[in-house]
Amino acid sequence: SSIYDSGIGGKMSAELLIQNGDTVYFPAVLEDIKWETERYGSPGKLTFKCMYDSKLNVTEGNPVRLRWNGLNVFYGFIFKIEKDKEPVLSITAYDQLRYFKNKDTYVINGKTAGEVLELIAADFELQTGDVEDTGYVIPSLVEDGKSLFDIMQDCLDQTLMNVGEMYVLYDDFGSLSLKNIANLAVNILIDSETGENYKYSSSIDDQTYNKIKLVYDNKNTGQRDVYIAQDSSKMNEWGMLQYYDKLSEGENGKEKVESLLQLYNRKSKSFQITNAIGDVSVRAGCLLPVILDLGVAKVQSMMLVESCKHVFRENENFMNLTLRGGDFV
Repeated sequence: SSIYDSGIGGKMSAELLIQNGDTVYFPAVLEDIKWETERYGSPGKLTFKCMYDSKLNVTEGNPVRLRWNGLNVFYGFIFKIEKDKEPVLSITAYDQLRYFKNKDTYVINGKTAGEVLELIAADFELQTGDVEDTGYVIPSLVEDGKSLFDIMQDCLDQTLMNVGEMYVLYDDFGSLSLKNIANLAVNILIDSETGENYKYSSSIDDQTYNKIKLVYDNKNTGQRDVYIAQDSSKMNEWGMLQYYDKLSEGENGKEKVESLLQLYNRKSKSFQITNAIGDVSVRAGCLLPVILDLGVAKVQSMMLVESCKHVFRENENFMNLTLRGGDFV
């Protein structure tokens, strides 16, 4: 039933199936199978080519399932089929997060991000799995005519900015899951031996702030409340990089400025690793240990996977990763 004959010596194998009604197809896959995930704003995507004949009757909306070495990798639905004069189909499937491109209006009062996810999933008839308690009750948020991606991201941003905890929304083989990144650590070391090549950048140009200024127009007093947190030593080093925003009613200004300073008062670091040895437990949103001596800096920290592209071919799995974060010395 697998695409590639596992052969002797216990070679790795992929098993890809498409279901149309009561019929299950195991198509003859050509070239590579690609599985791509992003940390936010995009659904998981599976692309592949397969031989076409009159027996293969598949169409948009059909479920697609991929397993690798018996491990669950992807469950989603066909959204696009292309064919040229060759008897070959090029198929693009997405997981449930594709439906988060839908737009709607939500008025959120006194709900956590996890509760908002459960509400959206019920409204759009989507399956949820492991939804962690995100712990922060959002006082009020009006989301008018926004995509479900943006609505959820706003809720997760509110949680991050107020309590300093980052959560990731992803589709886990057909179930929407929401987890704290601390619970998504994968024990796969990225070092100089791991990948074919890497590219590194360090910057204070984007998402770096050493002064946080939040204001609240207090209707009770008629005054403007101002909250400030700053790091003078970093201001001497980089100049003043100020983050400015207005507080919503019910937000704790004192806690939020401190939380934002802790979040943004650092250089942003990113890495791109190409052709690393693949492991299907690695996907966007998880944390990986990285140990590298770059000459200009040494890295020894956990880094967040911003995007991950797996390529499966015959008995091999490679991955390209974009990582960010980490404390550099």
